Parts: sequence; structure tokens; C-alpha cells
Amino acid sequence: MKRRVVITGVGLVTPLGTGVEKAWHNICSGVSGIDLITRFDTGDYAVKIAAEVKDFNPDDFFDKKVSKHLDLFVQYGLAAALMAVKDSGFTVTEENCDRVGVITGCGMGGLPTIEKYHQVSIDKGPKKITPFFIPMVIPNMPSGHISMAINAKGPNLCLTTACAAGTHAVGEAYRHIKYGKCDVIVSGGAEGVICGLGVAGFSAMKALSTRNDAPKAASRPFDKDRDGFVMSEGAGMLVLEEYEHAVARGARIYAELCGYGLSSDAYHIAAPPENAEGGVRAMRMALEDSGMAFEDFDYINAHGTSTPLNDKCETLGIKTVFGDHARKLAISSTKSMTGHMLGAAGGIEAVFTALSIYDQIAPPTINLAEPSPECDLDYVPNVARKMNILAALSNSFGFGGTNAVIALKKVVD
Repeated sequence: MKRRVVITGVGLVTPLGTGVEKAWHNICSGVSGIDLITRFDTGDYAVKIAAEVKDFNPDDFFDKKVSKHLDLFVQYGLAAALMAVKDSGFTVTEENCDRVGVITGCGMGGLPTIEKYHQVSIDKGPKKITPFFIPMVIPNMPSGHISMAINAKGPNLCLTTACAAGTHAVGEAYRHIKYGKCDVIVSGGAEGVICGLGVAGFSAMKALSTRNDAPKAASRPFDKDRDGFVMSEGAGMLVLEEYEHAVARGARIYAELCGYGLSSDAYHIAAPPENAEGGVRAMRMALEDSGMAFEDFDYINAHGTSTPLNDKCETLGIKTVFGDHARKLAISSTKSMTGHMLGAAGGIEAVFTALSIYDQIAPPTINLAEPSPECDLDYVPNVARKMNILAALSNSFGFGGTNAVIALKKVVD
């Protein structure tokens, strides 16, 4: 028997603030978290901007002895998960722990730590490498530490599918609950690769905006003057729960997760096909899984990276899937404010989509001064919009041609 899956807890670490209340307020207010990079000297770099997390204090979440052996992406993921679990009001016990899982997504793992200890090995030799090096950098460490922190003994997985990783994680968690493998899963994404090597690598691909003179205007999805995405970092985690299980304990429900689609472009390592057919199939799969008509959908949290090709192809994909209804959809890219959090993006945007349904508000796409001719849908330009949102999609598309889409809806009984 297929079971219903709902979202009962959310947690965020973002460049717009640590904690859901602060981050969501800034998203709805159209605040940008992008600025000049402070983590390293950008003197020789073509790209000097990113969206750094500025207010995160690991001491608020775990002991110093713990945090000193955790790469930043693990700290972000663990902190966001602890906030989500607290928000849900759910308690893991010895009686239920084997029905509680953790499934996270991550694009790159502990790149700053790899960069640091590579230099240590060159300068001081291999004997100076800490025994914590490997456990600090491998991508599944957020899921491992979360499971240990809350005593979750069910599935413990990490998906590493580039910029789709967070959405894949949430989608797979949904499946585990839907088909009876678990009752509760903590899921989402975490990333923290704002370092010299990370910025240089993406810059070499010509993927990043070079609008260094106006950082807060640099991420401009669907705008004719967009010139690339802006690197970001953070974590977004959700508590997913079987509906009857949540109702029985009187849990607050933000939204119901009702559909999941995934596909491969089988086309190119970094570019979508011109007809967006991979993303189209993923969206259609999520819609079919939801059991709802496409006319029931009011909002899409777009992948919306601010790259010339992605925004054009995603717009075409939405038109292909929704037909005439595409022009009735409110579509926004919260990356216009957060930047692109890579493997964490899908987790954070799943939280934003759930909050959009819960609060009945579509966040804005800021910096949308003049849309490209091929980007001609309603992107909620510059100002958030109060509106009825019954159902929504959240899109994520990643390098390697991997696509993930989730469908959420308001709980109506």
C-alpha cells in the first residue's frame, strides 16, 4: 500500500541567515546574500563574489571537540538537521529508531579540507596529515553524523548527483516512506566549497558570473543580462513523515510531498539539450506520481541558475510540460538571492517550496530588470506575491545531465 508523506520539520543554514525564520523573512523580502568573497584572497581570480554564510556559529549546535573535526559542509548539514528535528517535535526512541532514516545530498564534499591538507602534505610531508582527514571530506558524513546525533538506525544514504543531489535525496526519502520502509526520514542537502580551488574550477568552466562590481545584482535568473551563477553554501534539511504517523502525534504539517521524478539527459556533462527533454521527463514523472492534474499546480521553484542556457531551456521545458497553463504559473528562482548552493540547493529549495505552500506566498526573483526574449513566463519579478498555492514543483538539474523534480501540495482533507 502506498502511504502519504508529509513535511513536519525544517532547518536552514544559508547566506541569508541561520534558522528558518531569519532566512525565510529575507527571502520573502528580496534580500541578496551575495557579496565579495572573504574566505581567501581573490587577487588573481576572475571571480571575486560568492554567497557566504556569515552568521553560523557551530558552538550553538555542538561541542568544540566535535566541530574541530568536521568540515564546514558537515557542520552545516548537521546543524540544519538538528534544527529540523527540533522543529518537528519528533523524538527518536529505542522503540522507533530502526524506522527512522537519514538521506542527504552533497555535490562535492569537503573540498576546502582537501585543499588545506594537500598543501600541508606538500609543505610538511605526509606524516602531518590528520587521521580525521578522510572522515572530514567524504560526502556521506552529514548523513552519518546526523544519524549518530539522533540515533536514527534506519537507512543512512548520501546521493552525490551534483546540483540535483538535494532534490534526489528528498525524493528518495519520500519513496522510502511511501513504500513502507521507514516512518520518518531526515533529508536534504549540504555544501560548503567556497575556497580557492572550487571557485577557480567553476570559473575555468565559464560557469560563474563575473559581475564583481555589483555582487548583489550578479545572480539574475531569466534576465537578458545574466552571465552565470554565483557560488553559494549552506544546508537545508527536512523531516519527512508518514501522514498518519504525523497526525497521531499532533504534528504541524507544512506540506505534503506527493510526487517525484528523475531522469538523465544522456547528452552532455554540463549543458542541457536545447529541447530540455530530460527536464521535461522529470517534471512529467513528478506530476504523474502526484496523481494531480497539471492545472492544479500554481507555483514552481525553478532551478533558475542565472546561466544563459539553463534559464532558456528550463523555460522551454515548463512550456512543454504545462502548455497554455505555463502562463498561469508563478515561477521564481530563489537562487537570485541565495546564489547556487550546488548539492545543497535542492534541500534548501524544498524547504522554501514547503514554506511557500504553508504561508501561501511566492518568493520573488530579484534582479529581473528585463527578461530575455526566450524567458517570457511569470517569474514573480522582484517582489514576493501573496497567492493561493495548492500545489508546486521544485526543479533541480545537475552536471552529468541528471534531473530531479519533486511535487508538493497543501494538505487538504
